[in-house]
Amino acid sequence: MKKIVIVIVLLLTFHNVSAQLFTKERVANNIDNIDQKFLTWGYFLGFNQYDFKFNYNEDLKDILVDKTFGFHLGLVGDMRINEYMNLRLEPGVFFTTRNLRYDESYFAGTEFNDSDLLREVKSTYIHVPLLLKISTKRINNFKPFIIGGVSTALNLSSNEDNPDDNSAGEFRMKRNTYFYEIGFGIDLYLLYFKFTPSIRGVFAMNDEIVRDADPNSPWTGNVAKMQTRGIFINFTFQ
Repeated sequence: MKKIVIVIVLLLTFHNVSAQLFTKERVANNIDNIDQKFLTWGYFLGFNQYDFKFNYNEDLKDILVDKTFGFHLGLVGDMRINEYMNLRLEPGVFFTTRNLRYDESYFAGTEFNDSDLLREVKSTYIHVPLLLKISTKRINNFKPFIIGGVSTALNLSSNEDNPDDNSAGEFRMKRNTYFYEIGFGIDLYLLYFKFTPSIRGVFAMNDEIVRDADPNSPWTGNVAKMQTRGIFINFTFQ
């Protein structure tokens, strides 16, 4: 599903760009003055797929992560620095689910059942990135760019303060996470608004797991560090 969405975005973008690059006819510029404004506003929506990166204390089998597509939406505030650089604030709400699958070797010497091998991690993030967008010169009605920056996210589903841990079926994560982000996209200047498809990777900088009370817990005892990483596919309207 992820590959299909990415291919569709790339094909639509390539069709629009190639039509303007290789046509002999001059293309009229749409909304010619939008990039000259000091402040512009908009909104975005899109799809996300979150994953976990694990570092381990001992060389046991990897904890497997079943990834699913999530949904997100939010607002855009854009401040023009010069013709090629913009500073952007993009607060949004992100919904995602990840399933962790443990190997039976983690429970050696203990009694367990099938439900102990699976932990469902549902997350709702309030995600606030501060980004620097670096663009090329506008060509007709499109302008490619790269974008990167840092962000913070509040995980409303973290259960960080829950006294129950995995022994009671509760997988806990820290409430606050800090990321760095990098991606690319293209501004398409339509008749009445600017439409921007983009793809971005996000990578957590801090450890997010809340460990169980038992230091030898099969769910958290071997985890030295657990960090979120993910892919965002955004569609922005300004």
